[in-house]
Amino acid sequence: MNIVVCGKIIPASTVTIELDPNTKRMVRKGVTHELDPAAASAVEEGLRLSEKHGGAVTLVTMGISEVTIGIRNALAMGVASAVHILDDAVAGSDTLGTAKLLAAAIKKQPFDLVLCATESSDSYSGIVHGQLAQLLGIPALTFAKEVTADGGRISIHRQSENGYDVVESTLPALVAVSSGINEPRYPQLKGIMAAKKKEIKVYTAADLGLAADQVGEKGAREKVLTIGRPPKREAGKVVTDEGEGGKQIADFLAEIKVI
Repeated sequence: MNIVVCGKIIPASTVTIELDPNTKRMVRKGVTHELDPAAASAVEEGLRLSEKHGGAVTLVTMGISEVTIGIRNALAMGVASAVHILDDAVAGSDTLGTAKLLAAAIKKQPFDLVLCATESSDSYSGIVHGQLAQLLGIPALTFAKEVTADGGRISIHRQSENGYDVVESTLPALVAVSSGINEPRYPQLKGIMAAKKKEIKVYTAADLGLAADQVGEKGAREKVLTIGRPPKREAGKVVTDEGEGGKQIADFLAEIKVI
């Protein structure tokens, strides 16, 4: 089974996130990066499936040169190889531009299953996997809390409000896993050393057949107009109970239509 995992590399959890007031984008240069914990769960699920059914896992990601450390982390976990979309022209890509780039990179190789997180831990858009499946022309199985494969079919337990639904599809397909689906393994010394020798293919947008006006800021259909801090929280109302405290609280709750 040829498995591709789309894994985002994000600023490390120890980094204080800042937004550039000029570009209105997250500052990513000059900060420490790591494999997104949500993406690590997708990597882990891919590794478990490949260990059970054979085949290899390939990581596909995009970002600046600093994300290499996160790529190496995935390779140390057991991923066989990686694809890095590295190009200044893709900076400022919206979700659709990102999906176009990922889809083009995935099509460069044979694949049976595409795995990704339901949403990244830095932007939380939660729509890239649907766009990606559409561009690849394959079904999307989402919010998976359990994944099993049997021959040419894939089955998931799709998380729902009342438990889960069983959803099945023929391969190739895309599966978006939910957080908590597994506990990602920690890279061992052997894996860390082996990761240094594994291949990381680097592509630009042009290598993937995408023009400058299709991706990046020029091709973005979503625009951030302004950024700012949320308003300060107003002080709450203090009720001093002098015999009418219960009534005052009830009146307040009725005023805000809670009761």
